[in-house]
Amino acid sequence: MKIYHSKFIKIFGCTFTLMVLACNSKPEKKQAAPSKEIAKAHTGSWGDQGDGTYVNPILNADYPDSDIEQVGDTYYMITSKQHMSPGMPILESKDMVNWTNVGHVFESLSWAPEYNWDRMNGYSFGTWAGDLAYHEGTWYCYQIDYQHGLMVATAKDIKGPWSKPIMMLPKSEVLDDPAVFWDEETHKAYVIINTAGKQKESSNTIEGNENRIYEMSWDGTKILDEGKLVYTGMGAEAAKIYKIDGTWYIFLAQWTMGDMSTKPGVKNPKNDRKQIVLRSKESIYGPYEVKTVLEKGTVFNNRSASQGGLMQAQDKSWWYMHQLIQNDDIPFQGRPQCLEPVTWVDGWPIIGVDEDNDGIGEPVKQYKKPIDGYPVAAPSSDDDFSSTKLGFQWEWNHNPRNSHWSLTERPGWLRLKASKVLPNEKGYGPNINEWTNNDGSDSDFWRANNTVSQRIMGITTGTAVAKFDVSGMKPHQLAGFVRYGGVFNLLGVEVDGQGKKHLFYMDPMAKKTLGPEITGNELYVRTSNNSNQATYEYSFDGENFKRFGPTCTIAFGKWTGDRLGFFSWNEKEDAGYIDVDWFTYDYDGPKGAK
Repeated sequence: MKIYHSKFIKIFGCTFTLMVLACNSKPEKKQAAPSKEIAKAHTGSWGDQGDGTYVNPILNADYPDSDIEQVGDTYYMITSKQHMSPGMPILESKDMVNWTNVGHVFESLSWAPEYNWDRMNGYSFGTWAGDLAYHEGTWYCYQIDYQHGLMVATAKDIKGPWSKPIMMLPKSEVLDDPAVFWDEETHKAYVIINTAGKQKESSNTIEGNENRIYEMSWDGTKILDEGKLVYTGMGAEAAKIYKIDGTWYIFLAQWTMGDMSTKPGVKNPKNDRKQIVLRSKESIYGPYEVKTVLEKGTVFNNRSASQGGLMQAQDKSWWYMHQLIQNDDIPFQGRPQCLEPVTWVDGWPIIGVDEDNDGIGEPVKQYKKPIDGYPVAAPSSDDDFSSTKLGFQWEWNHNPRNSHWSLTERPGWLRLKASKVLPNEKGYGPNINEWTNNDGSDSDFWRANNTVSQRIMGITTGTAVAKFDVSGMKPHQLAGFVRYGGVFNLLGVEVDGQGKKHLFYMDPMAKKTLGPEITGNELYVRTSNNSNQATYEYSFDGENFKRFGPTCTIAFGKWTGDRLGFFSWNEKEDAGYIDVDWFTYDYDGPKGAK
C-alpha cells in the first residue's frame, strides 16, 4: 500500500511508545535516592521489555493528544499540555517504542496574557491536541486554543527555534483537534477541524460534533474557504486524514453510548469512546462509508482506547498509536499512550487484535516491537541541574517569571525566588471548581508563579527525592516539594514573621500542619506513591527519613495527571529563595542508561 499521509507524501508513517532518560546526579554529593545509581538501562512493568516485545501503555505518563511524524528513520511526537510552559512537548524515537524528550514547540504561551505569571488564569487551556507535519523542508505544528482559535507555528529544525504562532481561524468558528493534509497530486492543502456546534445549521439534525474540511494555502498558513461539513457524530473529534492507494481515510474518535442515561465522558462501563474510520474512493469531501475499527476491550480496566494516528514501519507493517482516556476509577497518571498492530481486511484497518471476531479490533497488552535493535530509553526524569538550561522534562505552571529563577546564580543548583502571591480575586488564578477535583479555591498555591514540575510515570509505585538548601528563605516565604494534578499536596518550609523556619504540610483544602523547627540549611524530601495513595517524608541528613503528613490521594483533574515538582512563594512581598540541588525519581517502568 502507498500512503499519502495527512502531513505530506511518504511511504512510512510512524508510531511510538515509551522512554526514560535519567540525568546523572552529581557524584560528589550524597544521594538520597531510593535505589543505587543505574549504570545500565533497565526494563519495567510497561514499555520495552528487553526481549523484543513491549507492554502497553508504552508511554505510561501524561502525554495526551499525540501526533507523530516520520522523517527518515526517526519518529517525532508532539503532545498537548494545556497551560504548562513551555508548551507542546516534542519527543523522538527510532523504534516507535522507546521515546526521549527533545524540546517544545512553544517556548512560552505568548499569544495571550492569561498564561503569564502575573495572571495565571489560563488553567486547562493553552495547548490542546495538535498536528505535527513536515512539508517541503518546513516543520508545522497546528493547534487550537479553545479561548483563541486555530494557530500554526513553523520551524526549519524540529528542535527549534519555532516561530511565534500565526492565527488562522477565530475561536468562534472552531473547537479543537486540527489535522492537515497536502495532496501532491492536486497541489492542494487541507485542514480538518472539529467545529462542534459553532457553525451548525438547523438542517443538520444529527446529534454531535461537526467536522469540517477547509482548504489551506500551499504554505499552510492561511485558510482559503468557509469549510465543508464531512461528518457529524457524538463527540466526534481528533481527526487524522490519510490517502492510501487512491482511497481517502479519515480517522475519528467517537462516543458510543451503551447507556443513554449518562453523557459522553461520564464513567459508565456501557459507554465507550471508540475509534471509527471514514472511507471514500471519490474525494476528500466524500461521500464516506463509516466503520468502527477499535473498541476498549478488556485489558485496560474499562478505559476507552482511541484518538491517535496511523503509521507504517520500514518493513511496511502498519501500526497505530493512541491514548487511554480518563474514564477509569483512578487514572491519576493522566492519559498514557499505547501502540497497536494494524491489519487490513477488505480495505478497512483493524486496530489491535479482533478477539471476538466481530470485525472490530481491541487493544493488545503485550506484542512484538515494530523495530528491534534499539536500546531501552525513556523521557528524562532525574536532574542534577548542572546544565545552564532547564531539562525538557520540566514545565512551569503558566509562563514563569524569568527574573525569579536561575541555573547560573549558583551553578549546579536550581534557584527559585519567591514572588508575592497573586490576589485572590477575579482575573487571577483558576476557577477551581472548573479545573480541579476539590474546592480549595482560596489556596495561594494556584496563584503562586514559578512552580516547576514534571509528569509522574506509571500507576503502581514511584519514589522521588530532592535535596534543598533553605538558607536563602525570608519571612513569610513558603517553599518546597509539591505533587499536584487534580489536587495538590505540599511538603516544605514556612518562614514566620520572626524568621523562624518550620516544616509544614498543606492538603488540597489549603489546611496547613506545622512540623518541627528547622535550624540547619539542608532539607531532603521524599515522596512515594502506591497506586493513587501517596506519602511524604523528610530528612536533615539524607539518610534518616521521618514520615510527615497524612496519606494523600493523588488524582487526575481537568486533563492533567499527577506531577512532581517544586514551589516557592511569599505571602507579603517579593523576597527569599530556595535552592534545589538534585532530584531523582524511581518508578515501575523502564529507564535508559546513564
